[in-house]
Amino acid sequence: MKICFCDSYAIGGLAGGEDKDSFWRVVAQCTAALPENKPRYVMGVGYPLDIVVCSALGADMYDCVYPTRTARFGTALVSEGVLKLKNKAMADDTRPIDPSCDCMVCKNYTRAYIHCLVTVDAMGSQLVSYHNLYYMMKLSRDLHSSIIDGKFPEFVCDFLQKMFPKGDVPQWVCNAMEVAGIDISSCCVLP
Repeated sequence: MKICFCDSYAIGGLAGGEDKDSFWRVVAQCTAALPENKPRYVMGVGYPLDIVVCSALGADMYDCVYPTRTARFGTALVSEGVLKLKNKAMADDTRPIDPSCDCMVCKNYTRAYIHCLVTVDAMGSQLVSYHNLYYMMKLSRDLHSSIIDGKFPEFVCDFLQKMFPKGDVPQWVCNAMEVAGIDISSCCVLP
């Protein structure tokens, strides 16, 4: 077995409950000071919005238990944010978790079935974990492709429009994107 230790930089001590305005500012300060030709890893960051913001600020890698931890509580990740499958309204919903998702769970199970499972059985959290990990892998692939294709600003706007369809993008995100040089005015309601 060969073990490879990458020459990279870790940004840690974040995602521990600090306010989001402080969070993005520390990431921006660190990524600005670190070499661009070395991977920059933000430890413990796993919310999809945080990953997109940190990527815009120059971070490259992330890790977090969020997708599986939140699944244990019956919460699924979707492009609009989260879907709480334990909610009583899910009991009769015959749609998949995410109609646009190609994962095995979305292809084979309804929200109502998973609702039934997550309220009484561990199998439900396993199915939601599978979906959440699939969601995060797709987000990572799409994010990576948009950078390679030179379409990252468009990716960010599309991501934000889906997550905040009313244009109510949080101010901390607007501030971070301004520092990152990404114009998101098309997806924000101006105050």
